[in-house]
Amino acid sequence: MKEKKGTLYGIGVGPGDPDLIPMKSVSILESVDVVFGASSTKNRFSLAARIAGKYIPEETEMIMVQFPMTKDEDAKIRAWDENARQIIDVLEQGKDAAFLTLGDTLTYSTFGYIVRAVQKLAPDVSIVTIPGITSYQAAAARTNTPLMEGEESLLILSGVNGGAHLRERLTTTENVVFLKAYKHAQDIVAAVDEAGMRENSFGISKCCRADEEIIEDIREFNYRDPGYWTLIVAKKKGPDGA
Repeated sequence: MKEKKGTLYGIGVGPGDPDLIPMKSVSILESVDVVFGASSTKNRFSLAARIAGKYIPEETEMIMVQFPMTKDEDAKIRAWDENARQIIDVLEQGKDAAFLTLGDTLTYSTFGYIVRAVQKLAPDVSIVTIPGITSYQAAAARTNTPLMEGEESLLILSGVNGGAHLRERLTTTENVVFLKAYKHAQDIVAAVDEAGMRENSFGISKCCRADEEIIEDIREFNYRDPGYWTLIVAKKKGPDGA
């Protein structure tokens, strides 16, 4: 008789406040055999693991899988496959495992790559994904800013390449969120200004963490380091609809 494999759970731990982790995820973390956290190849630190720490029993095995911060696509693919095989090895022992990721499980998330790699290497593995609160949802809540209303649209962009994508959509976008705004913040600010959105914009760094900072005037990013955990929200209409 073939032994039953364990289940892989994707857990989005939210933006930083442990109280924002879904109750379903807490229940899973309290019951799985192994918890995986993601770190860079330079260290073993996982912010997601720190956020979820109080919900992980001391006796639960914690494994850090490392991912290279590189533009070398071949190196990244090798890392996904190697880490997927490590996870599959645990599941084949009949153990249930959780994989932690910041924010939502499938929004600009490491877990999205892991899912594809695991499904490619072991198509019969059971994967259950639990959604998490995104950083931009938390940022909107912290500032009481509606992300969209009526028939408006919301554009979610990576800020890694600056404001180029917003410039392509100046006439069709009412609301925009730039995640990963740390690299090209000045160009993002310029694009937001060109779109006529600067008056109704803000930045937030380390949202929902003890050292959170809300930047009401995003022009500050023209002369200061935005920090790694920074996003920018911009709208064409203000709170009064103007």
